[in-house]
Amino acid sequence: MATPSRLLGEILVREGLTTHDVVARALTRAQTTGELIGEALVALGAVTREDVLRALAVQQELPYLSRDELPSALPVLKNLSPRYLRQNLVCPVSVDAGVLTVATADPRNPLVLDDLRQSTGLAVRLVVSPAEAITEAIDRTYDGGATTPLQRIVEGMEEDAAASDDEDVNHLRDMAFEAPVVRLVNLLVENAIAAEASDIHIEPFEDTLRVRYRIDGVLYEQEAPPRRLQAAVTSRIKIMAEMNIAERRLPQDGRIRVTLHGQRVDIRVSTLPTVHGESIVMRLLQRASVFHPLEKLGFPPATLARFERLIKKPHGIILVTGPTGSGKTTTLYAALEKINSPGVKIITVEDPVEYQLKGVNQIPVKSKIGLSFATGLRHIVRQDPDVILVGEVRDLETADIAIQASLTGHLVFSTLHTNDAPGAITRLVDMGVEPYLVASVLEGVLAQRLVRKICPACRVPDTPSAADLDALGVTAPPSGPLFRGKGCEECRGTGYRGRTGIYELFLLTEDVRSLVLRRASVRDIRRFAVEQGMVTLRTDGWTRACEGVTTVEEVLRVTQEDA
Repeated sequence: MATPSRLLGEILVREGLTTHDVVARALTRAQTTGELIGEALVALGAVTREDVLRALAVQQELPYLSRDELPSALPVLKNLSPRYLRQNLVCPVSVDAGVLTVATADPRNPLVLDDLRQSTGLAVRLVVSPAEAITEAIDRTYDGGATTPLQRIVEGMEEDAAASDDEDVNHLRDMAFEAPVVRLVNLLVENAIAAEASDIHIEPFEDTLRVRYRIDGVLYEQEAPPRRLQAAVTSRIKIMAEMNIAERRLPQDGRIRVTLHGQRVDIRVSTLPTVHGESIVMRLLQRASVFHPLEKLGFPPATLARFERLIKKPHGIILVTGPTGSGKTTTLYAALEKINSPGVKIITVEDPVEYQLKGVNQIPVKSKIGLSFATGLRHIVRQDPDVILVGEVRDLETADIAIQASLTGHLVFSTLHTNDAPGAITRLVDMGVEPYLVASVLEGVLAQRLVRKICPACRVPDTPSAADLDALGVTAPPSGPLFRGKGCEECRGTGYRGRTGIYELFLLTEDVRSLVLRRASVRDIRRFAVEQGMVTLRTDGWTRACEGVTTVEEVLRVTQEDA
């Protein structure tokens, strides 16, 4: 007789959702980790949670009700509290002739079945439904029609919470401290952190207020408060960020520090006046997202080994390039942490300081009082540092001071906005740096992008189009299958979850320095670097796609300027 685990796997195989080999791997994993067979199959990316739940209903010979098949209003029984239903992920579906039909997300739990019989005095019939569908049905029934936490907060707020452009500052301040407004802003931040978002965008328009979260580098629209609450929400955020709530005509910057579930989150806040009110962007800075060791950033082993040798050089300049949001700061922090020791003095000048590194002297740029990158760097060299990090080389003055620092025995890290690694040479020369200085001090350039990773819960085989492969420069077919995410609840239907880096490391050899001195074009330098073994961004991206980490479409999306 087959075990229940084996039977569940066989049901999924019979439905064409997986194979016997995958089920065997899942059984081996389950025996090692203690997971249920369904959990192991989901963890391997073979099936979705809904696939397992449907198979579980077949295994237990129970009906399956999808989200749409659950009633819009559940029958209310006095002995079944909303708290009990939520804790046990069950909900009553109907009561007919002394039989209570109950939807459950775990039909193999006999204790809940006994509890329901004793509490209601009715015969109980089970059906299977997704946990999220059950929770939504409970919320609809017991929370007065408000289906989301945000709607419940808004329903309890007064209609006169709106504010006009000439609203009294004291009234704005009073609104900002009202409990519903506080809860509303806290909810926006908590939801963003739970979604692993990097930014919150709150944008006022004529009739609506739009809220968007940037998740894995892409903006997604979220549920938003009504337009009438825009002034109250804006005032609350500005007070939290220690901004001037009376000033609505000029841009402002501020910072909020919050602790959520024992984890501290720094929030960088920017306001910008628009036609319909102040637009707000909140950058969420968490140690988990800003700080990772080098080994966890997605470097290929060979590239990582070369980069680690590079950052341990005694002097010279090392640049990290890429567009905004490509993870340059994360890479630089990881590099500093790698070489940080009691015998090395490290000083940084940043705009802004995104995360405080233990044992590192960090200076924030303050343009209003004249503390620029160049000014800070000029004084840093008098502090006897071994390693210097300059947030960005923006102008010739900063470049010149960085070069002088490297010539006098310092190792200098910085960033530059270029499409590829060899392009950093042209950018420095265009700024006015002499080619002989670039050739003398520049040790290496790392170009990078962040690509979204395929969601492991809904990963399925994929066949990219010939046009995409041609655009990527691929001539030979892949050695194994490629994958994509078909979209599920865990990845919010995107097919992606999390990000990793792809890299292009350009080392300045003596031959390359000769090309720089001869003012060779960036195209010639790049061609020579590739001939000498430099792995380009697209080549590294193709490798990650062949490994099943990302998709061809995603690599093309983040490297389209390299076409």
